[in-house]
Amino acid sequence: MQNAQKICESGRAVIEIESQMISSLASRIDQKFVDACHILLSCKGKIIVMGMGKSGHIARKIAATFASTGSPAFFIHPGEAKHGDFGMITIDDTLVILSNSGETEEILSILPFIKRLGIPLISLTGKPHSSLAKAATINIDVSVTKEACPLGLAPTASTTAALVMGDALAVSLLESRGFTAEDFAKSHPGGSLGRKLLLSIDEIMHTGNNMPSVNHDALLKTALIEITQKKLGMTTVVNQQNQLAGIFTDGDLRRALDNNTDIHITPVHKVMTHGPKVVKPGMLATEALHLMKQNKITALIVTNESNHPVGVVHLHDILRAGVI
Repeated sequence: MQNAQKICESGRAVIEIESQMISSLASRIDQKFVDACHILLSCKGKIIVMGMGKSGHIARKIAATFASTGSPAFFIHPGEAKHGDFGMITIDDTLVILSNSGETEEILSILPFIKRLGIPLISLTGKPHSSLAKAATINIDVSVTKEACPLGLAPTASTTAALVMGDALAVSLLESRGFTAEDFAKSHPGGSLGRKLLLSIDEIMHTGNNMPSVNHDALLKTALIEITQKKLGMTTVVNQQNQLAGIFTDGDLRRALDNNTDIHITPVHKVMTHGPKVVKPGMLATEALHLMKQNKITALIVTNESNHPVGVVHLHDILRAGVI
């Protein structure tokens, strides 16, 4: 069994080789790359990405990256394309095909059908003079001089180079389209990023009978009951016009008890906190979370234009929603 030092040396060698191969791609961001981006930007349909074997795995990832960054795309297996899936391709689509050799049999066999449709074809190959490269509208050179595999057989640096070039295309398209973080979140509604960028406090705040509230003339014991029942560690305090007058929290209660305040005869407005932090409806939950951290509080009162409390959002509500 190899010792730890040898294993680490092998791992570092792979990273070093692949880093060198990736660095060589920078000089290939040229007019061909620009032309390829223009073709993809003008695509009225979808971007169809293809590849066989290891290139197929990279192609799937590139298609997913295109789709999540504002360029509708999906992957089609070249072998399946010959058996019906080619019908998924329309004349409004654009093809991106990956093949290190540029001579993959399954891909070459469908080139006549692609030509018949007359749709643009962008190829990413390791052989600029290969059959696929010659048939392409634009060929982008993703060749490497060395694989990270010591046998020079397993696709390693070559697949990494293709993946990086695919990312370069996707990000260039993203910026050209003016794609925003909010746009990105819309295509990831179930992910943590979507929750951070799209979830508003309106969707998670406590409203109506679930919102703790007492009148400013209410006794402390009444406020204590309200805090206990609503389980938010606080209650809003409102005046006769139902406008926010203050907030009464667990901390206020502890301070009152430390001062030997009689909860049976003292009105809540005598010991409440004046000028609590308030926010307006529609605020993003992630912004509310930042405000809570900044002020070292666990709840925010949501008020409308008339200073009427319309909801309370608690730190636990934000955390349960996955906004972290």
